[in-house]
Amino acid sequence: VMGATKRVCEMYCQAMGATSHTNFVCVRFGNVLASEGSVVPIFMQQIAKGGPVTVTHPDMKRYFMTIPEAVTLVLQASVLGKSGQVLLLDMGSPIRIVDLVHRLIEVSGKRPEDIPIQFIGMRPGEKLFEELLCTQETCIHTAHEKVKVCRLNSNGDSDGAVHRIEACLHDIVSTGDPAFARACLKTLVPEYAYNGDKSG
Repeated sequence: VMGATKRVCEMYCQAMGATSHTNFVCVRFGNVLASEGSVVPIFMQQIAKGGPVTVTHPDMKRYFMTIPEAVTLVLQASVLGKSGQVLLLDMGSPIRIVDLVHRLIEVSGKRPEDIPIQFIGMRPGEKLFEELLCTQETCIHTAHEKVKVCRLNSNGDSDGAVHRIEACLHDIVSTGDPAFARACLKTLVPEYAYNGDKSG
């Protein structure tokens, strides 16, 4: 659900960027290391207690960026981005969460075999691998070697897109029905697939 709502925000900004005198530029983040809500502080606490470190799945992979990289992306977006664009940082290859845990254990002065890892299972709706691009999206280069522009599909009807999104949001708030909210998200983001996440 969260990914679909972020996609709707991008679509809205893209449409507003085409119809407003204000410039709207989005940035698409990976997981920001050591930020509030990051898994790294949680892992470090678990390591400090001697474990176990809880990981959802042994093959889980995620893209990571540092706080300075996140700040750079925002600043570069203000310079390089054109209204309605979504910018993405080249974060290299995704990192296996288990490998990240092993590195954190070593940084803590211990050996990976000293701290047990407990696999607790994936949460409903969670994916093994992150997808940085939506269906039929492409990335194009910018003047900055690590910053790319995501070329989003658009039907060319920016005014219609703004009104459609606003109408959906109004209906969602009016009904207060999670199932209806998910159905609305599906109409706006066809690639969204609901996997039984009761929190959303």
